[in-house]
Amino acid sequence: MNEGKLYYSIGEVAEMLGVNQSLLRFWEKEFRELHPVKNKKGTRSYTKDDIALLKRIYYLTKECGLTLDGARQQLKNDKTPDQRMELVQTLTDVRNFLIQMKQNL
Repeated sequence: MNEGKLYYSIGEVAEMLGVNQSLLRFWEKEFRELHPVKNKKGTRSYTKDDIALLKRIYYLTKECGLTLDGARQQLKNDKTPDQRMELVQTLTDVRNFLIQMKQNL
């Protein structure tokens, strides 16, 4: 993620998470905490905080297998980032890096 950038498009965020844009729009309806900025045309712009929340939602639903209700409850009960989520993200990044290196050989 570019540290100097304030807002990210839905396409950029979807690519970061490896999900479809439609899933991000769906999660926006399901999780009240998620509220990207929209312009007059309805184009979404995500902040770093929005992306951190989306990563948490992804982790809870895709990695932990929680239902949407379970993920909502977990977000409500635990406001601090889960260290396991950060570890899974780091390991995923390392795996992707190694796969890329292998492909370049």
